[in-house]
Amino acid sequence: MSPVVAMLLSALAAYLLGSLPFSLWVAKLGGGIDLRKHGSGNVGATNVARTLGARWGLLALALDIGKGILSVLAVHWMIPVPDEMAVHQRVLLGVMAVVGHMFSPWLKFRGGKGVATALGAVIILAPWPTLFAFLAFFVVFVFTRIVSLCSIVAAITFAAAQLSRQGTELWSQEKWSLGVFSVVVPLLIILRHRANIVRLLKGEEKALSLNRDKSEESEAGETSSRKETREQDRAQDRPA
Repeated sequence: MSPVVAMLLSALAAYLLGSLPFSLWVAKLGGGIDLRKHGSGNVGATNVARTLGARWGLLALALDIGKGILSVLAVHWMIPVPDEMAVHQRVLLGVMAVVGHMFSPWLKFRGGKGVATALGAVIILAPWPTLFAFLAFFVVFVFTRIVSLCSIVAAITFAAAQLSRQGTELWSQEKWSLGVFSVVVPLLIILRHRANIVRLLKGEEKALSLNRDKSEESEAGETSSRKETREQDRAQDRPA
C-alpha cells in the first residue's frame, strides 16, 4: 500500500471512529431519551451529566476521550506509514477524530463540541501541554462550574503551552503538522462554542449542576431559557 493511500484510509477510519455518537447512545441507554431533545440539546458528555447525572456523564466522557486515543494509536498501528510520516499521520488522525465528532454522518453532520475527543488525541500527541490545559480547566471549573468557559480556557492554554514549549521546533519539517494542529484545533473548538460565548458575554451561561430533579423536569417540561439555549446551539450547526 502506498503511503498516500495509507494516509487517506487511516484518515477515513479515524473520522468514522470519531463520528460515533457515544453521548447520544449513553443517554438512550441510561435514560431512554434522545439527548438532542433535552438539556442544551448538545450531544456531548456535559449534557449527559446535566440530564442524567454524573455517572452517565463520566461514562460518555470516557468514551469520547477513548475515541481520540484510539484514533491516534490504534488506527496508526493498523494502517502504518513510513517512519518519516508517522508524526504527520498521528496529527491527521487526531484532527479527523475531532472533525468526526463535530460533524457526524450519523447525526446529519452535526455533533458535539469536540473537547473530549480532542483531549484524547492530545494526550498522545502532546502530553505536557495537555497537562497544563487540564489544570486550567480544573481551576476555572472550581471557581465557575461553567464547562463551556473551562473548555475555551483549556483550548487557549493548550495552544499557548505547546507554542511556548516547542518554539520554532514546532514548525520544523518533522513537526509542522503538529504546529498547525496546535493552533487550528483550539480555534475550531472555540468556534464551536460561539453560541456559548454569546451567552457568557450576556451573563446567561448556566453553571453545571448535577442535582437536578429529573422527574420534575420531565413532567413540567423545559424552561424557555433552556429551549432558547438549544436553539442557539442548533443554529450554529446550520450551514451558512
